[in-house]
Formats: sequence, C-alpha cells, structure tokens
Amino acid sequence: MIRHRLAVLTAASLFALSLPAGAALAAGGGEPPDNRDPGPVKQTPSGQQKAGAKKKKKQQERSDQEFRDGYRAAYALVQKGDYEAAYAAFKALDADYTPDVANYLGYTARKLGNYELSKFWYERALSVDPNHVRTWQYYGMWQVEQGNLLKAKDFLDKIEAICGNATCKEYQDLKGGIEGTVTY
Repeated sequence: MIRHRLAVLTAASLFALSLPAGAALAAGGGEPPDNRDPGPVKQTPSGQQKAGAKKKKKQQERSDQEFRDGYRAAYALVQKGDYEAAYAAFKALDADYTPDVANYLGYTARKLGNYELSKFWYERALSVDPNHVRTWQYYGMWQVEQGNLLKAKDFLDKIEAICGNATCKEYQDLKGGIEGTVTY
C-alpha cells in the first residue's frame, strides 16, 4: 500500500517536474489548500521550544512541502485528462479530509464515470466546508449529468449566495452547464 502510494507520488512528481513552469497551474485550482489540519493551531510559548520540538517542526514543514508538491502533481494529471492517475495521486496524499482534495477525488471519479463514488467525495468535501464553492459547482455539474436540473439550480443558488453571480467563475460555469453551453 505504502509502496503503491510512493510510486504514484513519484510518477506524478516526475510528470509535474517535466512540465514548463506554470503549466500545471494554468487553469486555476492547482494550488493546494492552505491548511490540511482543520483543527486549531497549537502554539508553544516563545522560548520554551526544545530541540525535539524544532526537529518536529522541520519534519512538519517537509511533510507540508511534500503535500503541496503531491497536490500540484495530482492537479497536473487532472489538467492532462489522466483522471485515473489523478484519482490515485489525490488518494495517495492521504488528505481526503480536506475539501479541496475530497472535491478533486469526486471530480476525477465523475470523469471516470463512477457517479456513486463521486457523490460520496462531493458530500465529504461539503461536510468539511459547507461553503466550498468549487464543490458546489462540480456537484452541480454531477446533478446536470444525472438529469437533475432542479437540484443543479438549487446548487447554483447556493453558489450565488456564497460568492455572487457576476464575478464568480463557479457560478458562471455551472450556469453554462445547466444551459448546455459549458461542459467540464
């Protein structure tokens, strides 16, 4: 299991490194979430850090950098259209409790035609962050693909309540999906 995760992350990382600068992030959404730990930040009072705490902090920073690199590599696979590898790469991050990762697990599962698995991940993302606009957008498109236009319109209303309609890309994209002028 661990060997498989390392292989996926290595392959995804090598792919990302082979891209020209910025190509993996070209379509937006490629930036990893700011925080993988939704719990409160624990801080040690100044001057009371021990050598072990400093070592632990360095390990956490390295772990965070590995996560960011893995996220960008997985996102690059989404942009390439390699949804099976992208799903595996996002899963290998072992951070499906974050709405961004859960949302992309849902998106890649949907693109692979696994609508039940996709629904699970979208609902997981929304249970962590009920205002995660991109999940409402992608789950709305899931509804469109299922023929549930009324439910998709409900999701469009939710997006409008969160970020508006004139300048919100997620609103415009889902609206286009409902109207049949946009696919994603």
